[in-house]
Amino acid sequence: MRPETNEIEVEVLEIDGVAPLVPQPHGQDHGVPPEETRDWRHWQGRVARLDSRWWPLWVLLGAIAMVVVLTLGLVLGVLFLIFRVILGIVRAILR
Repeated sequence: MRPETNEIEVEVLEIDGVAPLVPQPHGQDHGVPPEETRDWRHWQGRVARLDSRWWPLWVLLGAIAMVVVLTLGLVLGVLFLIFRVILGIVRAILR
């Protein structure tokens, strides 16, 4: 009796909603030099939406940004109050 082979042939249609890239033979030229493909201006329109797997990072960064903005607002508010109190004291002395 011969042992069965464990090979399975599959075709990948989609990964996370995106079709995988088909490997190109090395001899084919796409018409765009490699230095132009590294140029960021050619990336326009390539990112349609943010990957949903990164939402914890965006929540964390948003929370940190909110804490920084609130802290700066509180510091500026305290500095404004100190300025107003000092200005009031100076006005009271000079009158």
